[in-house]
Amino acid sequence: MLVFYNLGIRCYYFFIKIASLFNAKASLFISGRKNLLYDLKDAITDSQNIIWFHAASLGEFEQGLPVMEAYKAHFPTHKILVTFFSPSGYEERKNHPMADWVFYLPMDSKRNAKRFLDIVKPKSVFFIKYEYWFHFLSEISQRNIPLYSISALFTQDHIFFKSHGAFHRRMLHFFDHTFVQNESSLQLLNDIGIKKASISGDTRFDRVLKTIGKPNNYPDIETFKGHNLLMVIGSAWPSDMQILNEFINASPEDLKFIIAPHLIDDLNVKKVTSGLEVKMHRYSSVEEIPTKAKVLILDTMGMLSSVYQYGDFAYVGGAFGDGLHNILEAVAFGLPVIFGNIGLKKFPESLALQKLGGAFSIKSKIEASTVLKKLTIDDSFRSTTSDICRQYVLDNAGATDHIISYLKNQNA
Repeated sequence: MLVFYNLGIRCYYFFIKIASLFNAKASLFISGRKNLLYDLKDAITDSQNIIWFHAASLGEFEQGLPVMEAYKAHFPTHKILVTFFSPSGYEERKNHPMADWVFYLPMDSKRNAKRFLDIVKPKSVFFIKYEYWFHFLSEISQRNIPLYSISALFTQDHIFFKSHGAFHRRMLHFFDHTFVQNESSLQLLNDIGIKKASISGDTRFDRVLKTIGKPNNYPDIETFKGHNLLMVIGSAWPSDMQILNEFINASPEDLKFIIAPHLIDDLNVKKVTSGLEVKMHRYSSVEEIPTKAKVLILDTMGMLSSVYQYGDFAYVGGAFGDGLHNILEAVAFGLPVIFGNIGLKKFPESLALQKLGGAFSIKSKIEASTVLKKLTIDDSFRSTTSDICRQYVLDNAGATDHIISYLKNQNA
């Protein structure tokens, strides 16, 4: 099976290299790994007490950030190396102040894993939620470097739990401890003989609580809202807007909208807004936001998590496309959330909030309009659902403390 795994890695890299000729993201994937190990060796001149965190992309980095911050607070002499697999994570966080170094992860091969670890010599390694690379995990384990998985989430559909998943199950056994988000994930691990695991919860709850404690303020957005209700549409894809356009175009005058497209290049912004027939304004424009604008297009990066503070309810995109985006950023501010109905079992918070009554999944324009109209006109309903959302976040915080407590005991 290892032969096929290695072949798959090589084929993947080959096709990405071909795609890099005409795809910007693929080009970054390739160029970012050029001379990577030489650059790493030049950058790391002192390999004492390095803690290595690996994140697939931006979302996983944000999920691991509370642990990085808490770890640094408890072990201030240790340094943090962050690696990314995806350009979207690396490009957004390559200058983050929490990390002493940020690099791409080299392609997974036995040679790369050995060279990488010879340079870094990490004291401990953390893989965040996803990403299982056989050669890196195997080499870490062989060197007896403590290896942890944090905020891991498993479902029965994952290959680890299939009859043909023996090779992938080997990778799970490399971890010294796996911190999972929920009971069902822990049970799945136990069923395949992995006992070095515990329920910590999801570190994203700790992350969003920190955000609402000290959000960035945007006076111009506060002015845009005025005394109106405001609906925030986060991480919007064209498929989401096909569901929402009709409601927005027919909405009452005292309801305004902020739309944050998932991709903010001009072509995608045009696709996202093509069905709107109301007065719009792009936030990146040098002009002031017109007082009569009904829709503000948030075509910037890094603002959305704080902008939710100005909203009264939200729609979070992605469920009709590549997967539901982070709803907790909105929920933490007490915004009832609406989203599509596809693939939600991968996002347990979406299912839990629906049961509690703070979130609503929809599959059509009619369903979206029904829920949104009720949130617009029924103040009591909106207030009740808002309280449910805030309490849900408070009830599920504490994953970071669980992880750090375990690590402190290990280092005692």
